[in-house]
Amino acid sequence: MMIDFTPDKALYPFESRWFDSSAGRIHYIDEGSGIPILFCHGSPTWSFLYRKIIGELRDRFRCVAVDYLGFGLSERPPNYGYTIAEHATVIGEFVDHLGLDQFVIMGQDWGGPVGTAVATKRADRVRGLVLGNTLFWPAEAWTMKAFGRVMGSPPMQRQILRNNLIVERFLLGELRNKLSAAEADHYRKVQPSPEARRGIAVMPQQILAARPLLEQLATDVPARLGNKPTLLVWGMKDMAFRPAVHLPRMRGTFTDHKVLQLPDARHYIPEHEPGEIAEAITERFL
Repeated sequence: MMIDFTPDKALYPFESRWFDSSAGRIHYIDEGSGIPILFCHGSPTWSFLYRKIIGELRDRFRCVAVDYLGFGLSERPPNYGYTIAEHATVIGEFVDHLGLDQFVIMGQDWGGPVGTAVATKRADRVRGLVLGNTLFWPAEAWTMKAFGRVMGSPPMQRQILRNNLIVERFLLGELRNKLSAAEADHYRKVQPSPEARRGIAVMPQQILAARPLLEQLATDVPARLGNKPTLLVWGMKDMAFRPAVHLPRMRGTFTDHKVLQLPDARHYIPEHEPGEIAEAITERFL
């Protein structure tokens, strides 16, 4: 299943490109030249999340942003499981297809585990990391575990699939004062039906189900990426990835790190402070 939606060029002024992975056709954008940056989104977003940052950076960096299978404009394959491990495998194929070398990975939300899973297997090709409001270890807080159980329950799964709950309540609920009606529609219209939302529905379940991958990352990230230049970007009002809980472990993992705290930002940091994030990336990696 492919999505019949054409982004507004005024909001998303990029050329759509396609890669046929082993699991399905994925959509991506590839803008500018210079040091490559691979942007990995979380749930329920897509490459549209990074549009403003890319607009700021594409005159200095090569900006590559991909939609996972089941998200954005990418295919919804019927036999795909939409797990974090599967997404990481597909994005790894994509990185190898493009031949990215000495690249930076930016990951927010589930983009952190996906991006670091890709990076640990290609550590010699990774220049550095930008991680924001994310983790790469098993969920430990009872609130996060409870969220995974509740959102994975049959009644809530029906709400996600039928009523687009994750987009409407969590994403657009947070960003209601940040997005125009047209921008909000770019998040709604890429998830137009229950069939199209299967990837979004799986993501909350992965908080618990992806534990084996996350346990491996908890070991591999410090061992293989711990000495890479890293920028930690944190929305300090995020109630899910609380800075007091997550930032100390992030700081302790990376020996060469800088931190950008965004005092008024919540979870979806690229929508809250794209200009500050773009400036910090430029200062860190250019």
